[in-house]
Amino acid sequence: MLIKRRHFLQVGSLATASLMLPKFLKAFEKPAMVPAGNKVVVVVQFSGGNDGLNTVIPITNDMYYRERPKLGITKTNAVQLTDEVGLNPALAGFKELFNDGSLGILNNVGYPNPDRSHFRSMDIWQTASNSNEYVSTGWIGRYLDAQCKGCDKPTQALEIDDILSLALKGNNTNGLAFKDPRRLYSTSNEKYFKDLSADHHTGEETVDYLYKTMSETLSSADYIFQQSKVHPTAETYPDTALGKDLKTIASLIMSDINTKVYYVSLGSFDTHVNQENQQKRLFTELNDAVKAFTSDLKKNNRFEDVLMMTFSEFGRRVTQNASGGTDHGTANNMFFISGGLKQKGILNAMPDLADLNEGDLKHTVDFKNVYATVLNKWLGADDSLILGTKNRYLDFL
Repeated sequence: MLIKRRHFLQVGSLATASLMLPKFLKAFEKPAMVPAGNKVVVVVQFSGGNDGLNTVIPITNDMYYRERPKLGITKTNAVQLTDEVGLNPALAGFKELFNDGSLGILNNVGYPNPDRSHFRSMDIWQTASNSNEYVSTGWIGRYLDAQCKGCDKPTQALEIDDILSLALKGNNTNGLAFKDPRRLYSTSNEKYFKDLSADHHTGEETVDYLYKTMSETLSSADYIFQQSKVHPTAETYPDTALGKDLKTIASLIMSDINTKVYYVSLGSFDTHVNQENQQKRLFTELNDAVKAFTSDLKKNNRFEDVLMMTFSEFGRRVTQNASGGTDHGTANNMFFISGGLKQKGILNAMPDLADLNEGDLKHTVDFKNVYATVLNKWLGADDSLILGTKNRYLDFL
């Protein structure tokens, strides 16, 4: 009994660390080449609630500076995009994307009856639920459920992290979370786990699930690792967490692997205090990593087929607090980066600071419309089936 419990704990640890796997991840043999025009989405989650007003800045709005006398970023310091709009000074590389028509900025994105809890609001964004609904599957997981039903070589969703986000969990199919293909491969090929998998016999349901998860990992880790080596990127990426993550994603995009969705996080943007320095550090990491990533895609003729989109669970309040920061708010902005945008630049009106809801920005775009647009126009999926409702498509794709 002690031996069985030890096996259970070790297998459970392996599964929890990086192995939330879809059923369809088997040992793939002779995978087909990625077809021309194969669309890929890279989701970048700004964890913690990024302050959108100090990200995309209304540089001529007196109300912005009145509410943020110390925290407001001046027109002189901002990276100016238009006569009225600037970017955080740490996002200088995004101006190049803006100038070449590969950056779209969508303002005032949110949902009705917003929740200011990090966990609850992130659940809403990741599940694409209404604020009064509790859903156990994510919008990308349900995409996998729909897309991969009956597929002999189904598409995949990969998260570059040690723990799988709710966004990638479906009813029947999950994405795979791992931090590094080599580490996943090395761990899965340890003799202990291979022997353990071979010796397992049907028994307790929970233990069976863990063994099954481990078995599927063993059969897929080698495939992912081999694909990551097919076209290793020659681009120089910054030696940061996001830089390494985007380098891994770029190598996989350039390989024969048929992954449709990649998911990565950056944070924490929970800037109640010392916001200026925290945002500067995180945006510098974002700016430098995205600059290398987009350069890599352009050199390898994949920039037209890759869409990067950013989101955060909520924005911050309009008025600065007494600690050099901002508190939890509501609506926010999103970035879209791709060589395949049909609409680019500032996609809609900037926040109306004269029309607030108890000090918070009012949303004018429902984030589910963004998801519907990406699912339908970019991934060619039935968004109404995945999201459970019919949503309005936006024009940036």
